[in-house]
Amino acid sequence: MGGSGGRPPTIAAASAVVTVQALGVLLAAVLAGIAVIQGKSYQNASGIAITAIGVATAIGLGYVAFGLAKTRRWSRTPALLTQLFTGIIGIYLVQGQRYQWGVPALALCLAGFVLLLVPPSIKALAGQH
Repeated sequence: MGGSGGRPPTIAAASAVVTVQALGVLLAAVLAGIAVIQGKSYQNASGIAITAIGVATAIGLGYVAFGLAKTRRWSRTPALLTQLFTGIIGIYLVQGQRYQWGVPALALCLAGFVLLLVPPSIKALAGQH
C-alpha cells in the first residue's frame, strides 16, 4: 500500500506539483520576511506572522508531497485541499493583475486536480491494486 513499485506515474507527478507549490509558498514567505527586514511591511508584527505561517505551510506541504511520493492514503485529502486553495488564491491574484503569480498557481492547481483525480491515482491512494 505504500511502496513506490506499484505507484502510478500520476502520483509521482502530483507529488512534484505539490513540491512546486511548497517551494512557491516558501518563496513568498521569504519575500515577506525580506520586506519586514527592509521595513517595507505594512506592519512588522503581521509581516513576521505571515513569514512564520508561510514557512510552516511550506513544511506541511513538503510533508504532503512526501506522503504522495510514498503513496500514503492520508496524503490525498490535504493534496486535494491544497489544489482548491491554490485555485482560489490563483483567481484572486489574477483578478489583482498579479499574473506572474496567479497564472502559474492556476496551472498548478489544474494539473494537481487532474493528476490526483485520474483513475490510477484514485486507485493507488485508496489502497487498491
